[in-house]
Amino acid sequence: MKEEIIKSIMDTLGARDDNLVVRAEVDGNRANIEVSSTIFEGMRQVGRHQAVYACIADLIADGRLHAVNIRASLPEEE
Repeated sequence: MKEEIIKSIMDTLGARDDNLVVRAEVDGNRANIEVSSTIFEGMRQVGRHQAVYACIADLIADGRLHAVNIRASLPEEE
C-alpha cells in the first residue's frame, strides 16, 4: 500500500515538480502522508490537501485507505 500511495502522488504531482518529496507510513487502511513540493506555492493548506487527496482518491474510494493524515508543505517549510 505504501508504494501505491507514493507512486500515485509521484505520478500525478511529479510531472510538475522534479524535486517532489513524498513519504508515507501505513498501518492497515490508515496512512500518514508527507508531501513537499514547490507546486504548493501560493496555496492555502486546504488546497494543498485537496491536491494530495486527488492523487489518492481511487485508494480512498475502493476502501483500501480509510483514514488519511496529510502534511503538505513547501520545501522551505520542512
